[in-house]
Amino acid sequence: MAIEITGRANSPTPIKTPSKAEVDGEKKVAITTTEKNDSIALTAATQEMKKTLGSATPRVDIDRVNAVKKALADGSYSVNTEKTAKKLIQFEKLMSQENST
Repeated sequence: MAIEITGRANSPTPIKTPSKAEVDGEKKVAITTTEKNDSIALTAATQEMKKTLGSATPRVDIDRVNAVKKALADGSYSVNTEKTAKKLIQFEKLMSQENST
């Protein structure tokens, strides 16, 4: 048995679907790229995480770095071997505890 479909339009009718922001009800900020079809939506929580992680960059004491570089260059930098050995032993103990658990 064959069914004949008639009255079909030549072009499909566009259907508006709600965006994820409309469905979720969350407040989102859209960031659109140069192309009109691509976009990214960030929630308020994501934006807060971005701020927090962005400010988590470690602080570097440039004066201390320059002082160590200078001491290394002129040969006056000294290493406290006893302190270094104690730290190495402490680190090894820590590593062996982590590997045993």
